Amino acid sequence: MSPSKNITIAVIQASLNADVANNVAKISDLVSKAAHQGAQVILPPELFESPYFCREERDRFFDWAQPVENHPTIAHFKKLAQELNVVIPVSFFEKSGQVYYNSLAMVDADGSVLGVYRKSHIPDGPGYEEKFYFRGGDTGFKVWDTAFGKIGVGICWDQWFPECARAMVLMGAEILLYPTAIGSEPEEPNLNTKDPWQRAMIGHAVSNVIPVAAANRIGLEGNQTFYGHSFISNHRGDKVVELNDIEEGAILASFDLDQVRLNRASFGFFRDRRPDLYQALLSP
Repeated sequence: MSPSKNITIAVIQASLNADVANNVAKISDLVSKAAHQGAQVILPPELFESPYFCREERDRFFDWAQPVENHPTIAHFKKLAQELNVVIPVSFFEKSGQVYYNSLAMVDADGSVLGVYRKSHIPDGPGYEEKFYFRGGDTGFKVWDTAFGKIGVGICWDQWFPECARAMVLMGAEILLYPTAIGSEPEEPNLNTKDPWQRAMIGHAVSNVIPVAAANRIGLEGNQTFYGHSFISNHRGDKVVELNDIEEGAILASFDLDQVRLNRASFGFFRDRRPDLYQALLSP
């Protein structure tokens, strides 16, 4: 019998500011620390190069976007991934011709970019004015066969949609990752979405029998406080590690992907699916 297929993943949580070099250095240091603790796949938060600029609609922020080709931050993490032999999904603000995307480059452990995913679901509301900046993604959902396992990644608002998670698992994902920027609601200061935010992703873990991890930012940015609580859930929906609302750092968890695969098969969710009855899902 061949040895079990194990994977160790980490999520990073940090406060971020307007100094790109400082943010990249901070995330790089946390990636290095996680790698030295044994992490093989290391997830930074969404749009970690900068503050979460989507809090307001300002045309000057379009200058922060850059194309994938020769992107300095992606180039930096390509080098770091190769040095540390780790996989790093890199979230970035992408300019492509005359349009802009909220995107992610999947950097494999050899430093190669396996591809780019463009965020499919774009939110629009007070404090999360993303439709002003981003076109809805045109890549479709992505699953990458990395050095350590098959990884599916959704970006923030994607994490609320069960269709996104299910599609990635049907495409062969063994782990689901969600880089995130979420916190307080400026128009509803008494509303805290932390618990339903976690429950939505934990539901994906349970109904798809797959480990799920989310990396969020922390700290006060303008009139928004980002509430952290980055976590990793196992395929049963148990939170195995979690940071609080003020901690910077990296947390790790390991999984036996072969055992998860067997558990998924034995639950029968994919055996008993009825795609012939799901036509309503294709209608707006």
